Amino acid sequence: MQVFSTLLPVLGFSAQLAAAAYTLQDDYGNGFFDKFAFFTDPDPTNGFVNYVDRDTAQNAGLIGTDGSIHMGVDSTNVAPDGRQSVRITSTQSYDHGLFILDLDHMPGGICGTWPAFWLVGPNWPNSGEIDIIEGVHDQTNNHMALHTSDGCSIDNSGFSGSLTTSNCFVEAPGQDTNAGCGIEAPSDQSFGSGFNSNGGGVYATEWTGDAISIWYFPNGNVPADIGNGNPDPASWGTPDGRFAGQCDINAHFQGLQIVFDTTFCGDWAGNTWGSSSCSTQANSCNDFVANNPAAFTDAFWTINSLKVYQSGDAAANVLPTPSPSSFPVPSFTPAPSGTPTPSFVRRNRRGHTHGHGHGHRA
Repeated sequence: MQVFSTLLPVLGFSAQLAAAAYTLQDDYGNGFFDKFAFFTDPDPTNGFVNYVDRDTAQNAGLIGTDGSIHMGVDSTNVAPDGRQSVRITSTQSYDHGLFILDLDHMPGGICGTWPAFWLVGPNWPNSGEIDIIEGVHDQTNNHMALHTSDGCSIDNSGFSGSLTTSNCFVEAPGQDTNAGCGIEAPSDQSFGSGFNSNGGGVYATEWTGDAISIWYFPNGNVPADIGNGNPDPASWGTPDGRFAGQCDINAHFQGLQIVFDTTFCGDWAGNTWGSSSCSTQANSCNDFVANNPAAFTDAFWTINSLKVYQSGDAAANVLPTPSPSSFPVPSFTPAPSGTPTPSFVRRNRRGHTHGHGHGHRA
């Protein structure tokens, strides 16, 4: 994807986002998979998936690094016990930072799929989760969310997307279990087929003590400062999502690792199958995923670059990776029978084990 300039206007609240100049901390471009651990346990979100190790993924052609980073799923074999896929977790942990992901292609726009790019801490939900890219089925607009312990909610201001839920607590009263606080991106090119048909784009996530802000820049409209390695979020204008309000960010988000995964069905995609347009394709999500391998030919990530920047005035931004530990997976409460389930209702990604990451979504 060619990066060139179209700088966006600075808005009044940008002063809150501004920090000391960002410098590159981690460039995942060289030796990408050496910097991640492969998760091979059962999917904590109850997905119809078989996460494979690095050697298996390499031998099956699910991963590759020929010019760009490729992560796909099995699109050849009938899969009665779950489709093979990849889930990886960074061996590095972070506390604050600017995370910039340049993609040509993402999974999505495909019935049964549930891809995500996110950050999560070792003690979920107490150490927090930031969902940067996520969606299911033929969804067109990206869904961003935070998941936290009690005492964190966000204001409906400072972003161009649409607020879906405001309380980030995973057991918030009046919200579906594990909905967290969510914002839907304004662009129908921000996820899945629309994103891919436009040639991809860049997602930039700034995490400071004041706010967590997410921008989506489509191919052809990426700020020049990103391309030249001197990113300046204060110049980017209104983010798609800005999570700030009655929330102590530093207290609720600590020691987060980077996760990519593509699962199928499960607590979100599976539970919304009957209310989605995909329901005409098969009686159940699992049936479709098991018996239609060719449908998943395009269920892959193509990553041009992933870079993490730190501001000069940030303290203890990069943390040692936590020691192995496991945490219970919160229970998922499905919508009552016959009730359509909103696209933003989901799952339980947790079950975090270092090196494996946590059971994707809460």
